Amino acid sequence: MKVNVEEKLGVTKFNVDEENAHIVLKKEGQDTPEYRKEFEKLVIACPVNLYKINDDGSYRFDYAGCVECGACRVLCGHTILEKWEYPKGTFGVEFRYG
Repeated sequence: MKVNVEEKLGVTKFNVDEENAHIVLKKEGQDTPEYRKEFEKLVIACPVNLYKINDDGSYRFDYAGCVECGACRVLCGHTILEKWEYPKGTFGVEFRYG
C-alpha cells in the first residue's frame, strides 16, 4: 500500500492560533554557523517541510501547517527554538481519515 503524504494532508484541518505561535525560533545567533547547522537539521527532518532556507541564505519558517510531531523539539529544542509547546485547546492540527 502506498501512502501519498500530500493527499493525507489535504484532508487534515489546521486551526491556527494567529496570536500565539506554538513554535518560536530564537532571533539571536541566526548568522552563526552553529545556528545554520541546527536549522538544516530541521529542513531535513520536518515531515511537512515547514523549515526552508531561501536562495539568499535567509531562513523561512511557518508554524501554521505543523502536524505537532515534535521532531524539531527533539532535535533542536535547546539550541535554536525559543519556544515549543502544543497549541492551546481548540487550536492546532485535526487529523481526519481520508
